Amino acid sequence: MRKLVFVLLVALSVVGVAAQTERRVAAISGVNTRVTSGNDTTVQTVELDSKLLRRKVWFTVILPQHYFDRDESGRTYPVVYLLHGLDGHFDNWTGKTQLAEDFGARNWIAVTPEGANGWYTDSASTPEDKFESYIIQEVIPEVDHRYRTIRERRGRAIAGLSMGGYGSIKFGLKYPDMFSIVGSFSGALNAALPSAKEIAPNWKLLIDSLASVYGPDDSNTRKQNDIFRLLVEVPPEKLKSLPFVYLDCSTEDGLLKTNRDFDVLLIDRKLPHEFRELPGKHEWAYWNRQVQEFLRVAARTGFGMSQ
Repeated sequence: MRKLVFVLLVALSVVGVAAQTERRVAAISGVNTRVTSGNDTTVQTVELDSKLLRRKVWFTVILPQHYFDRDESGRTYPVVYLLHGLDGHFDNWTGKTQLAEDFGARNWIAVTPEGANGWYTDSASTPEDKFESYIIQEVIPEVDHRYRTIRERRGRAIAGLSMGGYGSIKFGLKYPDMFSIVGSFSGALNAALPSAKEIAPNWKLLIDSLASVYGPDDSNTRKQNDIFRLLVEVPPEKLKSLPFVYLDCSTEDGLLKTNRDFDVLLIDRKLPHEFRELPGKHEWAYWNRQVQEFLRVAARTGFGMSQ
């Protein structure tokens, strides 16, 4: 039996905005809730006892402003999954960006799962580090079970930064029936390639995590999770089934070349996508801007709309 502990918080609408007046409301089904006047955005931190990872992990959920309104009780919502980067955690997106404000006015749900330093991949060396399977087989089904979601492709998007950008693109290629749009901000898109360690050769965490997750240079894990290889191997008749791809990378980022290379491959395979090179660095100020842009692109493509 999965054990879920809900800790509900109200998100301050934007980083750096002056504190607003809070009002207490009664607990709902034993869950303590705080609401910030003027926003009413509900942020939940959910504890998940993962059978695949063999440990407890957490994910954050941001709910639309009127999710708990009585006249909205029959409504279902699209979900955007956002993945963090290396040396990050599930709460980075809500703690370091304006995400709560960005979703507060949208009728979308945001979910930010824990990925540790596992590259959103089932590890070649650590059996319990199944960070791909746990997202697909545990987190997404749990969200669909616990919340009023659109439980089909048109109602799911996934995006991420750096390590999470790689993971998002990979999930879109491996599970095209699950996501309608995928996004990558400063994505470490060459993660499964032996050359990935050259991104930051003196960063021990990077070198160790890549070796642990992907194994030797010629391992099957690398082949099975190389997004360049995955895209090349998609049969022509299956290309139309792939999700729309959004990519961006800053001009001062060491990952710019691998993003350009992936863009070339997307063009060669004639896959609908957008690629943008923008001023900035590999930092939260850049990702805070670009996640907002991704949400605008998703809305423009009809994300969550009835087909």
